[in-house]
Amino acid sequence: MRVYEETLKKLFINYTIGSILAVVGVGSTLMVMALHIRQVDLMMLLLIQFFSFCIMLFIEYRAFQKDIDPIRHIFYDNNITEQQFYWALVQAKRFPLLAVRRIALPHFLGLSIPAIALTLSLIFIDVLHIPYMYVVYALFGAFLIAMLHAMIEFFLTLRTMRPLIGDMMQIGRMHGFHETIRATNVVYVPMKIKIGLSVLFIGIFPVLLFVLATKVKLFAEGENTFSGYWTWTIVVLVISVLFSLFAARVLSEDVERSIEDLLQYMNRVQKKEYELMCDNVYIDEFSELTNGFNHMVDAIIERDEKNKQLLNSFISVMTTALDARDEYTAGHSQRVAVYAVEIGKRLGMTNEQLARLYRSAILHDIGKIGIPDYILLKDGKLTDEEFAWIKKHPVLGENIIRQVQPIEEVKDLLPGIRSHHERIDGKGYPDGLKGEDIPLFGRIIAVADAFDAMTSDRPYRKGMNVEKAVSILLEGRGTQWDAQMVDCFISFLKGREQEKVS
Repeated sequence: MRVYEETLKKLFINYTIGSILAVVGVGSTLMVMALHIRQVDLMMLLLIQFFSFCIMLFIEYRAFQKDIDPIRHIFYDNNITEQQFYWALVQAKRFPLLAVRRIALPHFLGLSIPAIALTLSLIFIDVLHIPYMYVVYALFGAFLIAMLHAMIEFFLTLRTMRPLIGDMMQIGRMHGFHETIRATNVVYVPMKIKIGLSVLFIGIFPVLLFVLATKVKLFAEGENTFSGYWTWTIVVLVISVLFSLFAARVLSEDVERSIEDLLQYMNRVQKKEYELMCDNVYIDEFSELTNGFNHMVDAIIERDEKNKQLLNSFISVMTTALDARDEYTAGHSQRVAVYAVEIGKRLGMTNEQLARLYRSAILHDIGKIGIPDYILLKDGKLTDEEFAWIKKHPVLGENIIRQVQPIEEVKDLLPGIRSHHERIDGKGYPDGLKGEDIPLFGRIIAVADAFDAMTSDRPYRKGMNVEKAVSILLEGRGTQWDAQMVDCFISFLKGREQEKVS
């Protein structure tokens, strides 16, 4: 409702300024300067213009009320039907065209007909002493000024209505009128017509205005007694140039604003922020561009979803293959991934970061696929040579995942896979990294992996209880494992125990 009221205020300001500039600024100025008549006749003409202006305002206000009424119901009626919403949104998109119609009919006729009728009547009864030809000139001048006002009002209304149309679309989506919103794209004004007519009018208006004003001046003073020609010419040219500059600015701003909106969303796509341009507030080719942009973003989102499904399927296949090789470690990767995510949550990671952490953790041991069975499945203690083979699995895992294409989809997973056996004191493998030189995912997965390894049963030993595993984590806190990761994991375990008790 606030947007609706602000829109009404802006429409009123636009119309008032446009009317004053067109009717008073241009029309009255030229009339005062061009007509060579008695002071009393000039005052009478100004009174006629004022009276006609009041009639015009009344008629145009009634027309405006009729045009705005369907839109007003959307904001003030609690219960609106889908059909009411459709026609209201169509009306909002048509409002710039309706503004032109109001100026071409209630505005122009409401001003011209009373003025002409009063002027002719006063001339006929010999109260007003001016030639009848002045009425013809005035009618043509009023038509030119009305077209000037109509063009300016079209672009100002177009700009003013866009926030309101966007607000109406939000209301429609709240009511579930998604298809109805798309159906309102039937309102269409081709840019070549919009810009073509505007440029044509900007070009011919100064010429017609100069010809008309000069003709009136010549008729009033006579060709042989035309005084102050250069002063008069400069005044008309200044008015014409100021109008052309203003009209050109309004026209260019309309196009620039549309381009800026589209570029803003395209820049987001470049940053991989795929957001639809939900509010298609345009009525020209930019409406089609918006629809095309949305179709493109939909296709990108659909492709990304398929890529994510393929990646998740690949991860599931790889972890299943690893679990199939070693039945005793089946489910280990899944549990480590869950523990890692719980640590990540307590570190304040985003959902996207947590998703990458989960994938990295679930694949952390994938390199064990490359370890010979006699070593991987050995029940007893490993020899130094056999343990050297085991220590290769982080690098083997990284090399396996590097084969995924495009690499961009998995490159964030590689550091955690390679470094989950590094130690804070630098005594880990494969690279002997220390402290924060160890990638964050590696430091997180190291704690989760160690805890699950300690608490899981093996053929050669039974898993230890949680309390014992926690005490070992605390002993290695700050030397073997990152202190913050240990604290976050223990916080998770305490929270889980409290939930069991409650």
